Amino acid sequence: MPSEPPAGVADPAPARTPPPPPSQTDVVVEGIKSMIFDGTLGPGQRLPVEADLARTLGVSRGPLREGVRALSHLGVLETRQGAGTYVTALDPSLLLAPMAFLVDLQQPGGSPALHAVRRVLETEAAALAARSIDDEALAAAEEALAAVSGPEPVDPREFVEADIRFHQVIARACGNPVLAVLVEAFAGRTVRARVWRAVADEQAVARTTEEHRAILAALRDHDPDRARLRMGHHLLAVEDFLAGHA
Repeated sequence: MPSEPPAGVADPAPARTPPPPPSQTDVVVEGIKSMIFDGTLGPGQRLPVEADLARTLGVSRGPLREGVRALSHLGVLETRQGAGTYVTALDPSLLLAPMAFLVDLQQPGGSPALHAVRRVLETEAAALAARSIDDEALAAAEEALAAVSGPEPVDPREFVEADIRFHQVIARACGNPVLAVLVEAFAGRTVRARVWRAVADEQAVARTTEEHRAILAALRDHDPDRARLRMGHHLLAVEDFLAGHA
């Protein structure tokens, strides 16, 4: 029989299984990221030739190509036919593109959660925009409103397109390119629910236009608090509709 440990002595901790070593593809991804972080590679720079880079990272050419392909999908690298592989401009619109893909994959039941995140992002974007929005952006926002403010009935899809343009103007005027990309990733992927609201609620178009006018007035006054509140009120109305028509 196995011997019992002496009284008062704790059982030895079970041996932990060490984590598996990183794959060679992971080594490539992390290695190229490190080269960008430490300044060895910068935006727009060409990667070393394949043989040299593989030797530097200590991998074979197959995993090197897979790692480069993965970073290309993430917007970090781009391969130019006949010219080699380059670091991109590392622009937020490229690096955050997978976020839009994630939003696209959400199931219909996830729509309220998407709209809640959109509200958090857009209320802050509106507050930031109110501080620095210029006349050109204000005119663009007014133009988006004017496109659907006539006496004639508005096609729901045309209205939602104008709605998206209005929100894009505000997002791009916020002065934070990362926030602007995130806003567009979420707002642009909620079109189906917004068209549905415009069709199902005959007062939605008039109400939305009125709410947009209130947001625009706060932006013209360069009033961040009022812009944040007006945008929050506007987007809560959309959430309330979705909650009542699940």
